Amino acid sequence: MSDIAPELPGHFNEIDPGLIDSQNALFAYGQVRSATERFSAALSAEDQNLQSMPDTSPVKWHRAHTSWFFETFLLKPFLPGYRGFDDSYTYLFNSYYNGVGAQYPRPSRGLISRPDMAEIGRYRACIDESMAALLQHAESASQRDQIMALVVLGLNHEQQHQELMATDIKHALSYNPACPAIVPEPENDRSGTSLNWIEVAGGLIRIGSDNPAFCFDNERPRHRVFLNNFKLASRPVSCGDFLAFIDDQGYRRPELWLSDGWAWVRQNDIQAPLYWLQEDGEWLLYTLGGKRALDPAETACHLNFYEACAYAQWAGARLPTEAEWEHASTLACADGPNADSGRFHPDVPAAAAAGRLSQMFGGVWEWTQSSYAPYPGFQPAAGAVGEYNGKFMANQMVLRGGSCATPGGHVRPSYRNFFYPPDRWQFTGVRLARDGEQ
Repeated sequence: MSDIAPELPGHFNEIDPGLIDSQNALFAYGQVRSATERFSAALSAEDQNLQSMPDTSPVKWHRAHTSWFFETFLLKPFLPGYRGFDDSYTYLFNSYYNGVGAQYPRPSRGLISRPDMAEIGRYRACIDESMAALLQHAESASQRDQIMALVVLGLNHEQQHQELMATDIKHALSYNPACPAIVPEPENDRSGTSLNWIEVAGGLIRIGSDNPAFCFDNERPRHRVFLNNFKLASRPVSCGDFLAFIDDQGYRRPELWLSDGWAWVRQNDIQAPLYWLQEDGEWLLYTLGGKRALDPAETACHLNFYEACAYAQWAGARLPTEAEWEHASTLACADGPNADSGRFHPDVPAAAAAGRLSQMFGGVWEWTQSSYAPYPGFQPAAGAVGEYNGKFMANQMVLRGGSCATPGGHVRPSYRNFFYPPDRWQFTGVRLARDGEQ
């Protein structure tokens, strides 16, 4: 194992961007932007240009793109006399906003060796200086409102990319046989807990957000859903639980798998979760703290939707719907780690009181059986910013709860994450559900 890089600070972000107003906007902006740079400081120039698959991006690109967002949607429209840092960046660092122009091909982002890491640092510094001027400039109340709404969105957007920086660099570094570490090795300080079933009463309930401060557009509008009574597992599936599935030939039994999932298993010769390794008969796993022995009591992660469904079938259970998950989250206690801990790996869930749920928030994103679709009455924002979520509402599945890489201010009951069924480089796991007594 390589030497551990300098320890990351204990708090990934020190402010919730959803609570920003005109009085603390500059402070909040600085906190979030600094958090991106603190994480990046543990990585070399070579690290920051790695791209290990088309779905990931180099850390350097994330740093540039989040600056591009502020430049494109705030500085160019609102700061008088602002001139772009470099006209080529409009193309290089646009992710998917067709309304503002073409984009450099996503699978080839790792080929952008120039501008180099230092130049991106200068780009970020320039954007920060201009944003400071903008936040003190707004000419009218209506313009200030527009600016503040976009600042809040931009900071939440950057926090989402901070999470992607952690998952993307982990995927890239996992190909290095030296198993490099960039954070202290995550340790577990408690033993495992048994899995119990918690009865949750259904009925006509409300899900979604009506938070006037901030939520993403896909969390709105708040609306009614009818649920039957159901049961939810008291904790997520552990590594030990999943080892039992493997030992029972779970990856070799087609009757447990969705058709697409079984095709994925066979085409890719899948035998274990991502980052699990077997050496001399012992199961190990790779974390951002390096390679270590697998702890059967800790929460299993990096499972995709197909693996989650197969495990649930094997266990005689199912995945919850996103409405069930959100409704049950009011019972949660003993949250798992989020990015603010600096751990970047799930831990062993704390024991929950009788009738309560453990680690509903943090630890791992939990797959649901719900397709990612608009809520009744959903309306995307006008203009290019409206491309943020709405155009992705097809062929993906919803996850809930946040993970060990999610900034703490994003962890809330209504937060909707979404990925394609084969995706497993995110910190994704499983909480089982069953039908209840009706």
